[in-house]
Amino acid sequence: MTDHLPSATPTAQGLCPERLAHASALLAAEVAAGRVCAASILVARHGRVVLRAGHGAQADAVYLLASISKPVNALALMLLVERGRVSLDDPVVFYLPEFTGADRAQVRVRDLLTHTSGLPDMVPQNLELRRAHAPLDAFVQAVCSTPLLYPPRTGFDYQSMGTLLAGEIVQRVSGQALRDFHQREIFDVLGMKDSSLGLGGRQIADTLWCQCENNPDMERFGPNTWYWRDMGHPWGGMHSTVTDLAQLLQAFLNGGQLAGRRLLGRATVARMTSDHNSHLGTPWGLGWGLANSPVWVYCGELVSPRTFGHSGATGTVAWADPDSQLLAVILTTRPTAYDDGRLLRTVSNAVAAAVVR
Repeated sequence: MTDHLPSATPTAQGLCPERLAHASALLAAEVAAGRVCAASILVARHGRVVLRAGHGAQADAVYLLASISKPVNALALMLLVERGRVSLDDPVVFYLPEFTGADRAQVRVRDLLTHTSGLPDMVPQNLELRRAHAPLDAFVQAVCSTPLLYPPRTGFDYQSMGTLLAGEIVQRVSGQALRDFHQREIFDVLGMKDSSLGLGGRQIADTLWCQCENNPDMERFGPNTWYWRDMGHPWGGMHSTVTDLAQLLQAFLNGGQLAGRRLLGRATVARMTSDHNSHLGTPWGLGWGLANSPVWVYCGELVSPRTFGHSGATGTVAWADPDSQLLAVILTTRPTAYDDGRLLRTVSNAVAAAVVR
């Protein structure tokens, strides 16, 4: 266990040991039944780990996170905002001159992080590009010619392409490849030693296999292919472990720092974890989803409204509740489409129910 998150007993941290063990047992039962190949869970409260377990794999096995990558990419952009190199209220075209035409001039940088830009989740050429193993810049080019679904800030639609453009802004402003920026400015700072955007020099065999349907497209560009694993796409290409993600969440609970190393200012943390979509009734922060968000949080129904987090289609969720100072990371190999995220929600409920004082 890393020194950044020391361990403690559940009782010492105000949790019921039996209730907490039940959360892990729910995952163990799914693995024993063969419905999930592997699962890992980490729970911490007040900065101390009270549960860390693996079922069907080591607790700190490396998983493909899918959309938990999105708030990490938003964090990268916010580092540039803090440094005065990007402004959230700037139009996207200020940084990406090719993003022109129709209502695109009205799309602001912040809209890319709150899912209110009007961009679709995926471009119309999505399958064609993936079948051709197209690089990320081909996706950027496609986004810049894709019509908006509605005028910016008049609607909410979960969309990966906004995250793609946010990542492109990070690359162009910083002058670094996005995966290198993530490594140097986030992972190295927080001691996230097993995290990477893309494979990070690993082989796919060094990570856990995603349980996906077998069809020609999945064999060509699915989540277990080299193309998809090492593409480094900011909307879903990050690999990590429960410990590394817990360190990230704890840094946010600590107001932007971990183990004496400051990543963000308190003001930035507050803005990233507060609702920017109150006018639409679709709670969302900057990159992070909020407890009552309509999609992609799966933190259960027992956490406080201030809870922030994100889920991933590969069967993952990470969330933190500032009110109870509780965090949980649940990583599995079974896609959320299997049960609409029910396993992640029920395990999260069991974790939240373990708090007794």
